[in-house]
Amino acid sequence: MKGFKNDITLGNGIYTIPDLAFILRLPPQKVRRWMNDFWDVRIGDKYKEKYSWGEGRDKATNFYTLIEFYVFYQLREHNVGTKTILAAHESMASQLHTPYPFATSQVLTDGKHILYSLEDGTTINADKSLQIAFKEIIESFCRKIEFSSDKLAERYYPLGKKHKIIVDPHHQFGQPTIADTNLLAQTIYQLYSAGESKAFLSRLYNISDKEINDAVSFFSIKKAA
Repeated sequence: MKGFKNDITLGNGIYTIPDLAFILRLPPQKVRRWMNDFWDVRIGDKYKEKYSWGEGRDKATNFYTLIEFYVFYQLREHNVGTKTILAAHESMASQLHTPYPFATSQVLTDGKHILYSLEDGTTINADKSLQIAFKEIIESFCRKIEFSSDKLAERYYPLGKKHKIIVDPHHQFGQPTIADTNLLAQTIYQLYSAGESKAFLSRLYNISDKEINDAVSFFSIKKAA
């Protein structure tokens, strides 16, 4: 990204538009529009950054963009306007020296404003004025994300961290797996749906009933229409 330090490594993982929609439980049309209109044009063109590759259903992106989409959606759910979000992305990208500012652990919101925290704990409004924001803030969209020591998103737990389904770009190209294994959660779901018992799957793959239940639950949840 022009004008930015080369201080992060692009995330691994390959996610098509249908992958993003399913993992994040968002309408595919909305995900496609966000990618085409925001990340590939309004954000990407501004910084000469390529956030996706391919065309149509084959268009794909990486793990950090998946996390940015999750954060974008959470901010919209907190009634933060799109213009505010895009302005915040620009400001934070400049201040934090990364093309993926929404994939950092410093992103916070109070429901009306987007804020981020500096190394000394100071909370900054992510707007053009960068005024200090002295107010209680909510770490609302970090509850499903695990961050590395350099504060970049490292893993995503679509069902929450109490469950065993994990999206880790270092395993199976970032597709959902059973935590602490390289086993695709979809494999367990398909075998169970085909009639295999939990006892058989538990013995075959050395996994627990909870892990099997989480895999079945994750793939049984209907994605948004």
